Amino acid sequence: MHSPRVREGFTVFFTGLPGAGKSSIASLLLAMLSAIDERPVTLLDGDAVRKHISSDLGFSKEDRDLNIRRIATIAAEITKHGGIAICSSIAPYDAARREARRLIEEAGASFLLVHVATPLAVCEQRDGKGLYAKARAGILHQFTGISDPYEIPSDAELVIATTHISAEDAAWMVRKRLEQESCRASSRDYLLSSRYDDSGNRVGSTYSADAANASLRASQNRCP
Repeated sequence: MHSPRVREGFTVFFTGLPGAGKSSIASLLLAMLSAIDERPVTLLDGDAVRKHISSDLGFSKEDRDLNIRRIATIAAEITKHGGIAICSSIAPYDAARREARRLIEEAGASFLLVHVATPLAVCEQRDGKGLYAKARAGILHQFTGISDPYEIPSDAELVIATTHISAEDAAWMVRKRLEQESCRASSRDYLLSSRYDDSGNRVGSTYSADAANASLRASQNRCP
C-alpha cells in the first residue's frame, strides 16, 4: 500500500461475506472522517451501487467483476481529485479486488483493503433479511458463501474479525491504521484524535475536530 498523505486522496475498500458488517463499519468511518478531515468523503455502498449504477448486472462472476470495476473507477476519480472514497462491497473475487487496487493506485492514490472477516455462521445468525435462509433453501441462487465462492484476500492491509467487537470499534481500528500509514508518509497524524494514547490504547469514547487538531500537533513529535 502507498501511504496516504495529507493532501492526497485515498480509498478504503471493505470486503467480506454478506452480513459481515461492512456497511455498518463503512458508515461509521464516513462520519468519523467527515468530522475531522477537510477533504470530501464519499461512501460507495454495495447495495446503493447495485441499485443506481449496476442495476443492469446480475450475479455471475463476470457481472460481479464488472460491478467492482465500476466502483473502483468511481473511487479512482474521487481520489484523483483529492477526495476520500469508502467502498463497501462483497467483492468475492481476488482478481477483481486486485484490479480495483491497480486502478486506484494508477490514479496516484492510496488503497487500503479491509477484510471484514466475520465467519459464515455468524453472518447467518445476523441475517435480518433472511437471505441466507433463502439461499440455503435454493430460492436465491449465486449467493456468496452458500452457492458462490468467496476468495479470502491474502493482500488485505487490515483484517477485522467482528465476532467480539462492535462496528464502532472496528471503524476505529481502520482509522488507527490510516493514522499509522499517514505517520510513515508525512510525519502528520491527520486522522486520529486523542481516543488512543501513545501506546495505542483507547482512552475515550468521543472524537471532535479540536481533539483531532491536538492529535495532529502532538503527532509531529511522535512520528519518525
